Amino acid sequence: MNANDIRKGNIILHNGEPHQVMDFQHRTPGNLRAFVQVRLRNLKNGNSYEVRYSSTETVERAILDHHDMEFLYQDDNLYHFMNTENYEQVALNEEALGDAAKYMTPGIRVQISFYDSQPIAVELPPTIELEVVETEPEVRGATASNSPKPAKLENGVVVMVPPFIKQGDRIRINPSEDKYLERVK
Repeated sequence: MNANDIRKGNIILHNGEPHQVMDFQHRTPGNLRAFVQVRLRNLKNGNSYEVRYSSTETVERAILDHHDMEFLYQDDNLYHFMNTENYEQVALNEEALGDAAKYMTPGIRVQISFYDSQPIAVELPPTIELEVVETEPEVRGATASNSPKPAKLENGVVVMVPPFIKQGDRIRINPSEDKYLERVK
């Protein structure tokens, strides 16, 4: 693909390794040739850096396999997943999971991307249901202030919730933003 076609979220090969495009800018300075400034994150080791491509340069898109997998258990620093189609198991370390590690509860289904049969990225579902284990009680008569309050969830993550949420409620959150969506009925 042409360097002009690079977009945020694309997975490309740079120096023979898969990289995710975190940010890009197409620039055309005064009397100089146009170029594309790209912020890349190496999917194998997590390093990120900026690269400049000529607008006419060709960039190779990485070919990834995606598999639906279920989280089984954690031991030491490894998280074990099972492919839901062929029951093969894969183990990833906490570094490879990144921020997704805090949402790993037994039974959660995720999508894992593989490059050359090696797992390199984990994608969480768009919403997750969790139980509130600790939050401040609602103050009676304080209907004028609808300010959110912190709530600790069963996995240890703290999110801001509306004042009517109580301890023991199940809520739906967006894991990519650590954001409250709604109370589960």
